[in-house]
Amino acid sequence: MRMRHKKNLESRLEAVKDYLLILRNESKNFEDAKNERHLIDFEALFGNSKPVYLEVGGGKGQFAVTFAKENPDKNILCVEKVSDVIVAGCEKAMDKGLKNVKFLCSAAEYLQSYIPENSVEAIFLNFSCPFPKNTYENHRLTNARFLNTYKPFLKEGAPICQKTDNMHFFEYSIESFSKNGFEISNVSLDLHNSGFEGNIMTEYEEKFSSKGFPIYRLEARLKNKE
Repeated sequence: MRMRHKKNLESRLEAVKDYLLILRNESKNFEDAKNERHLIDFEALFGNSKPVYLEVGGGKGQFAVTFAKENPDKNILCVEKVSDVIVAGCEKAMDKGLKNVKFLCSAAEYLQSYIPENSVEAIFLNFSCPFPKNTYENHRLTNARFLNTYKPFLKEGAPICQKTDNMHFFEYSIESFSKNGFEISNVSLDLHNSGFEGNIMTEYEEKFSSKGFPIYRLEARLKNKE
């Protein structure tokens, strides 16, 4: 089903322009992103040299905004491809006056064009769409093609932190990480009853956990970057 554009979207996007990056590649071919460079200068973007964290598929921005508020010594860039959705996150950040969170409107496939190598302290994949049909496997954000996209961004020892409510997607992700040079650690099959400290809830997480669904979490690190 096609998403309807939110009322006054253009004016809302204009109002949050200080929080939002909308970058476009000349080529629509995702493969060309490896060679087409529009690299973000994080120090110029945030106005400081604090460590940078990346959330891919950030939705309405609840996680990123909360992370920024709770970690004033860190920066976070939230990536979301739907402008109707990302504008809500920008508005939340602006309402709170946060300076250490920015939003990038882009599909994850293009990130190699925008994110500098060895620049990210961690990547968060929070409740990504599981794309349960096998024919859509290559759209999963833990598919090999995406993992190979993320690899250059990660600093030494930097984790990819995944959370999901979908057991089958979680199992798929563990297998995919393992096959693509990552080591899995801190695996939780029921995050909210695990004693894990410092968890930041997303909109989906609140919804699913309130219905009694277990939340799955893991951290994956590249073996050759440890």
